[in-house]
Amino acid sequence: MKKYAPLKSLYSFVAVAETGSMTEAANQLSVSHSAVSQAIKSLEQQLGQALFQRVGRNVTLNANGRKYYKQVAPALEKIVQATQSMIEEQHSHRLTLNMVNSLAMHWWIPRVNQINQFAPQLDVRISTLTGSFTMESEGVDVAIIHGKTDQWQDYYCERLAQDELIMVASPELVDDNTTPQSLLAQYPAIIAANDRRKHDWQVWCSHYQLDVPDSAHNLSFSASVQAVQAATRKLGVFVTHRQFIRDDVEHGMLVEVGDAVINPHQDFYFACAPDKLKNENILLLRSWLRSEFSG
Repeated sequence: MKKYAPLKSLYSFVAVAETGSMTEAANQLSVSHSAVSQAIKSLEQQLGQALFQRVGRNVTLNANGRKYYKQVAPALEKIVQATQSMIEEQHSHRLTLNMVNSLAMHWWIPRVNQINQFAPQLDVRISTLTGSFTMESEGVDVAIIHGKTDQWQDYYCERLAQDELIMVASPELVDDNTTPQSLLAQYPAIIAANDRRKHDWQVWCSHYQLDVPDSAHNLSFSASVQAVQAATRKLGVFVTHRQFIRDDVEHGMLVEVGDAVINPHQDFYFACAPDKLKNENILLLRSWLRSEFSG
């Protein structure tokens, strides 16, 4: 009958052989010192011979140990490689896509079924980090940048779309004769006061040659999602980027009023590390994003 050495004993044996220390081996395996010591003791008892010479706190392989290590270490490495290969294969289609939270809520979520139909093999996970960060350290494969690429010089960046500003309101506030000017004369302006949206009303009003609404006498919110909710509740009119409210407009919750105005302060970009462009899944995601933003 074959005798099988427990894998945990073999892992401990190889770790001690390569580090020369049970303490270091324990740290490497994320187990206690006593667990490694017991695993080595159990293996030596099963083999009926010692594998190490112990000198103080250090341990070194003896002749039997060196012979055993030459046979066991390559086999164990194959097990490790096979395990890693299976894990990587399982996650080979997983991508982490970063975008601002408002875009994730109002643009990405309504399109989950579409990306699943376009590329059912992709497993796209969303993160909503903001500010400056490195994709590698945060585990991000692709980012949709809403802004400028000044802080992303080390990455491949491709513009997906311009940031088109549009006035929106509840359809109950609009008729065939409604103009942006008439809406502002009747209803409060809804303002998103966060840094990324702080220029929206100024840019839009400059195009229409109108005075910028005073936040003190209108409705101001810290987040764009709150401002959209206020607009759908007929509390006023809102100026925001078209991508953000596309789904609300398509479903008749909001209507666009007037012409779109290009925002020179921001654009939408696809971004990833240059070497990621070798990844077929990332190229597939880029193709879909190109189509969605152009649409």
